[in-house]
Amino acid sequence: MSWWGKIVGGAFGFALGGPLGALMGVALGHNLDRGLGKFTVLEGGLDQASHERVQMAFFTATFAVMGHIAKADGTVSAQEIDMAKQVMSRMSLNSDQRKLARDLFRQGRDDTFPLDEVIQQFRRECHRRTTLLRMFMEIQIAAAYADGHYSAPERDLLRRICQGIGFSDHEFVHLEAMVKAQFEPQAAAGPARLSLQDAYAVLDVSAEASDAEVKKAYRRLMNQHHPDKLVAKGLPEEMMKLAAEKTHEIKQAYETIKAQRGMR
Repeated sequence: MSWWGKIVGGAFGFALGGPLGALMGVALGHNLDRGLGKFTVLEGGLDQASHERVQMAFFTATFAVMGHIAKADGTVSAQEIDMAKQVMSRMSLNSDQRKLARDLFRQGRDDTFPLDEVIQQFRRECHRRTTLLRMFMEIQIAAAYADGHYSAPERDLLRRICQGIGFSDHEFVHLEAMVKAQFEPQAAAGPARLSLQDAYAVLDVSAEASDAEVKKAYRRLMNQHHPDKLVAKGLPEEMMKLAAEKTHEIKQAYETIKAQRGMR
C-alpha cells in the first residue's frame, strides 16, 4: 500500500511521531501523533523503517519547509504561492492531496514552526540517504527563487537548513548553481539551452576539468537523480516527474559542454 493509501485508511499516522507526525496530524485534522512522544527512529534507518513512512516524511517536510522559506523575507508573495501550486501540479496530486499540501505549507508559515526539530527528524528518517536530502534541498531552493528575488534572509535560512541535514557549504553552493541555471538562463543561450558557464556549474566541474572528469561528474549526478532509484530510496512516487526534470537539466548541461569541446 502507498503512503497515501495508508493515510486514507487511517493507519499510517501511527507510524510517524515527532514534529513531522504532528504537522501531518494537524493537516489531516486528527491527533495522529497522540501517545507517540517516546517514538524513536529505528537504528537501522530506512532499511528497517517502512518505505511508506519515509515517503510521508518527505512529503510532509517538503511542503511545510517550503512554506517557512516563503516567509523568510517577511512576506509570502503570490509568486511563492504559485510555486507551491506548480509543484503540486507537476506531482499530479489529487484534490485531497493538494489540500493536505496547502495546509502543510500554511503551517510552515506560522511563527511557531519548529524548523530545526523538523529538519533533524527528517534527516533521521532519511538515514543519510543523501540523494533524497539533495532532492529536498533542490525543491526548497527552487521555491526561494520562485518570485524572482532570492533574498539574503532566504539564502541564510536555506544555508541553515542545508547544514541541518548534513551538507557542506560547497554542496549548498552547487545546489544553488543548479537551481539558478534552471531559473536564470542566459539570454544569449536561448530559453531552451544553458549557457556554458551554467552547464559547468550544474555538473560542479570547472572549465579546466578534463573530459574524463566531466563524464564522471555527469554519470555521478545522473545516478543521484535517477527517478526510479530515488523512489526506491523513499521519494514519493508523485515526485518522480520532478526528478525526471532534473535529469533532463543534467543531460542538457552535459550536451552543452560536449558540443563546446567536441566530445563524443
